[in-house]
Amino acid sequence: MTPVLYRLVRATAGRALRVGWRPTVHGLDHIPAGGAVLAGNHLSVADELFLGAVVPRHIAFWAKAEYFRGHRLAGALVRGLGAIPVERGGGRAVLSAFDGAVPVLRAGGLVAVFPEGTRSPDGRLYRGRTGAVRLAQQAGVPIVPFGVTGTDAVQPIDARWPRRVPGAEITFRFGAPVDVAGGSVRAATDEVIRHIAALSGQEYVPAYAPLLRLGR
Repeated sequence: MTPVLYRLVRATAGRALRVGWRPTVHGLDHIPAGGAVLAGNHLSVADELFLGAVVPRHIAFWAKAEYFRGHRLAGALVRGLGAIPVERGGGRAVLSAFDGAVPVLRAGGLVAVFPEGTRSPDGRLYRGRTGAVRLAQQAGVPIVPFGVTGTDAVQPIDARWPRRVPGAEITFRFGAPVDVAGGSVRAATDEVIRHIAALSGQEYVPAYAPLLRLGR
């Protein structure tokens, strides 16, 4: 069930994004009716905003656990949006994110993951980390790859909010679901990244992207 606050935000802020920037969307029919991991490239903080605006279903995004424990308003907001808390520590703390995401997926929900682990520093697509595949395997759901373009123009790394940029066009392309059950986690991750590269048109770099900011 879509949280009430998520529906409200999508009907207001989401509509403003759709009307103001008119993103083009291809392949929404590839998203199954049941649970799936949406895995795509990461160019901008705006990726999450526009992804939530163009997909007509609730998407559970991961949010830093500090938001849940910090300011009461911020905590109420992320809970109301159905976000999943992610601890910034290692070991068991990291696994807690899976503990929150797996039930969502098994219940037929969508969870968004950016396999690069951070925003691209130069617009190229970097090697994927294996978390998206591990999550999909644990929950028994497919991965729907997607490629997004244009968000880095409307909200570059140093911008706090999306802005109107003449000639900038935001496009989302969703690919067919990828079954990652069984087999090598590394090989499946590389396959998902190949699909993302084909959908985004980015040049691929066979190395992990340097972290731009802690927690992103």
